[in-house]
Formats: sequence, C-alpha cells, structure tokens
Amino acid sequence: MDPKLLDILACPLCKSAVQLNAEKTELWCKADGLAFPIRDDIPVMLETEARTLSNDERLD
Repeated sequence: MDPKLLDILACPLCKSAVQLNAEKTELWCKADGLAFPIRDDIPVMLETEARTLSNDERLD
C-alpha cells in the first residue's frame, strides 16, 4: 500500500489513524477495535465490511 495513502486514511467511525497489518492485508483501528479489509490494493473503509479485532490483536 502506498505510504502516502496510509498517512491520510482514517477510521470512518472515530477519525483516528489506522495501522497497516500487511500480514492480514487489513487496516486496523485500535480505538474502535475494527479491521478494515484491503482488496486488490484498495482499502474498504466500510463499517459493514470490517471485522472486530480479537483481544490479542488489540494489544499488539
């Protein structure tokens, strides 16, 4: 993912910064505990497409 794009992306719910998890191809918002998928190099920043982070993932 382009680092410039990552710098401007924010969680659509709380507007906080998101973190790239390249291993799982997701963007994580630890404030809301959500993981947004990246499909074909395009971040899908929809709450309906996000999954909930596990407790272990939130602590990483």
